[in-house]
Amino acid sequence: MPEGDTVWNTARVLEKALQGDVLTGSDFRVPQLATTDLSGWTVAESASRGKHLLLRLTRDGSQPLTLHSHLRMEGAWRAYAPGERWTARPAHLIRVVLRTRRSVAVGYHLHELALYPTADEEQHVGHLGPDLLGADWDADEAARRIAEQPERTIAEALLDQRNLAGVGNLYKAETLFLRGLWPWTHVSQVADLPGTVKLAQKLVASNRGRWTQTTTGSLRRGQTSYVYGRRAQPCRRCGAAIQKDEKGERITYWCPRCQPRPAEKPES
Repeated sequence: MPEGDTVWNTARVLEKALQGDVLTGSDFRVPQLATTDLSGWTVAESASRGKHLLLRLTRDGSQPLTLHSHLRMEGAWRAYAPGERWTARPAHLIRVVLRTRRSVAVGYHLHELALYPTADEEQHVGHLGPDLLGADWDADEAARRIAEQPERTIAEALLDQRNLAGVGNLYKAETLFLRGLWPWTHVSQVADLPGTVKLAQKLVASNRGRWTQTTTGSLRRGQTSYVYGRRAQPCRRCGAAIQKDEKGERITYWCPRCQPRPAEKPES
């Protein structure tokens, strides 16, 4: 599940494979960059910002560039040794190939693949809220942004990357379960917004550095989540059947007993 921790981990893979090396070739398989050649550019840094991946490139006599990609639901980067078979995904899903003398990085099914001056990064990611895994993480600022739209549901607010960068459907569902919040609770009805976003950050950070995502503490298959992916299965706390609501990419799981709908306020 490409959420903040997955993108952070991916940035570390590319850091290990490419950082400090000069690109010996590039192959872009998207129309807007089809003629771009990054040969001779050095990969200076591999960084993440929420769900966005940023490869920063330098070359003597040129302004630094950033290769920006977004994984969304299907995207992935893989690193291979030169001559190694590319086995991660079908070839038709490849969007970019970056080569150095010691590594080949292949980007599959990437979204928002763009190349622009590093000086312009803020124009592309400056709208994002505090990064759950970044040096700029600020729970109070994230809570302040969420509180600006009190009639929005807390589920929608947690997914909005302008509020906090890095939460997807998995961590949204698990955070709300652990806080006992019905997903469609209005932001104005959430008693402790800072506590809610702090928990989301804690869950994401707990999986930094590993690919198996768990919110329960167990790494065993089928035991890694409380509600996410567990439709109709018994709640681990109360035994009630886990519910699922699906609208496009907005998938929500919840326990109807542990996350009850808030009582309606009486009309005055």
